[in-house]
Amino acid sequence: MNHDAWRDFPGAPGAGARICRAVDVPVSGVASHDLDGFPVLLVASAEGVRAYVNACPHQYLPLDWRSGNILSADGATLRCSNHDAGFDACTGQGLDGLGQGCALDPVPVHIAGDWLVIG
Repeated sequence: MNHDAWRDFPGAPGAGARICRAVDVPVSGVASHDLDGFPVLLVASAEGVRAYVNACPHQYLPLDWRSGNILSADGATLRCSNHDAGFDACTGQGLDGLGQGCALDPVPVHIAGDWLVIG
């Protein structure tokens, strides 16, 4: 997995770009954000928040394009609402269906002051 692949997407913001206020980061579940055309998907769990480019590698449509219900009940799998591709919520690795052999592109994030930022 290329951890810098997110930088190759059109409109990819630079390090320090704000995604959302820290108080708005989900404690569990998923939340999608659009940063001037750059789609980010936040996945929150007891282990913390992970971020991915919100683009299924099959056709680069947002995972939640047809439905916001993309996280399995146990929080382990992200399911593309377009093609049913399955991805590990913690790693982004493809698990089944059209997700096999590919992965979501991770976006590094951290809390800086009152904001969740890229970098």
